[in-house]
Amino acid sequence: MTANVSQSTQATKYFVLDTNILLHDPLAFLSFDEHNVVIPMVVLEELDNIKDRNKDVSRDARVAIRSLEEVLQDATPEQIVEGVPLTQLSGDHQANGTLAIFPDYELEQSASALALNENDHRIIQVALELQIKFVGSTVTLVTKDINMRLKAKGAGVKHVEDYRTDQLIDDIRLLTKGFYQFEGDFWQQVGDVSTLQEGRDAYHTVSREHLPQIFYNEYFIDETEHFAARVDAFDETSVTLMDLGHERLMGYSAWGIHPKNIYQAMAMHALLDTGLDMVILTGPAGSGKTLLALAAALEMVVEKGIYEKIIVTRNTPEIAESIGFLPGTEEEKMAPWLSAITDSLEVLHKNDESMDSSLNYIMTKANIQFKSLNFMRGRSIQNAVVILDEAQNLTASQLKTIITRCGENTKLVVSGNLAQIDSYYLTAVTSGLTFIVERFKDYPGSATINLNGVVRSSLAEYAEEHL
Repeated sequence: MTANVSQSTQATKYFVLDTNILLHDPLAFLSFDEHNVVIPMVVLEELDNIKDRNKDVSRDARVAIRSLEEVLQDATPEQIVEGVPLTQLSGDHQANGTLAIFPDYELEQSASALALNENDHRIIQVALELQIKFVGSTVTLVTKDINMRLKAKGAGVKHVEDYRTDQLIDDIRLLTKGFYQFEGDFWQQVGDVSTLQEGRDAYHTVSREHLPQIFYNEYFIDETEHFAARVDAFDETSVTLMDLGHERLMGYSAWGIHPKNIYQAMAMHALLDTGLDMVILTGPAGSGKTLLALAAALEMVVEKGIYEKIIVTRNTPEIAESIGFLPGTEEEKMAPWLSAITDSLEVLHKNDESMDSSLNYIMTKANIQFKSLNFMRGRSIQNAVVILDEAQNLTASQLKTIITRCGENTKLVVSGNLAQIDSYYLTAVTSGLTFIVERFKDYPGSATINLNGVVRSSLAEYAEEHL
């Protein structure tokens, strides 16, 4: 870059973007307000290598390349290195800084830098060069790669950050659980209440001052094990609760499965409610997320005939490049990554005279289809229950791909454990699962349930608590 340090650059910040930022959010360069964004040439090389691959991120690479080209297409080589104003890009954004491409191939190895034969090291070197060039400004390397952040700090980059534009909460403990548990007896705390009876359902309207922050379809329970309700409606002064009753809620069942605790009972109630378009199940391994989702899906497809089929999908990062070479149908190729579903099917039919025959019958009767997330784009799913498992490893963009595929009479069940994130680039607070829990808590057609407690076995429970 050739800009001279001046008074205007003293307060300016420079953000150097890693490749994974543009794959995570192809328009990330528009998220830095009045500050300047620098993209090393090696990032463009990596995007070029990714755009033609047979994997989901290739689309994000192509979008990023087209967006960058739209900004830089009329600029001269000197202007591209200097920085092109982002204000000339049309669209809904607030960016008024500049976008520049840094020719990192011209860099020479310095004593303080890492070897330049690795792409990550070239990006780190760009940040180091800018630190020297713009002494009065803050230069920040932005990457989702935790190890790269450590290497950058070790190499001397003063400011290294994760990309947090899509981070809605700072602490995972602040994430809504989808229910609120009162201490003591709920009815001793609310004071005045008016009740409306509609058939077997009772609706109680109480003052909002007695309740915590309210979300649509949020459940309420207390310590007496008698009271259980769900938010039906609310305004600035009052809240209307649909009385469910603890005992009545625990009496729900689906495909022969009964809830083992009140958290599973709330989840089953939400899963069987056809008025909800989406149910999000979070919680530790062994809490029953997959089993409950599958049992409810079978109940609604086979027994009640509300939906026509069950589609099961999950994130399979390593499958993207190899699935085409595996033998068999798409369902057969997906089977190794969806063993949790087949395990749950076996649990549901373990007492049948011939379990194998039962499983084959149910797979056909319920029209259970195993689909790769990478091949869901462009589809329109109708009259189905869609179970998206292991969602904690997905970004918000990937989850949006699935949610926007759901058409008429489709129910989406999203489940995941935020303590078991396998992605190098995601944390509990930046996971797409966290993102949709926060984004959809105000949507009347969805409910979230955090399944407290492990019911798989005492061994699993002890491991969850102590490992």
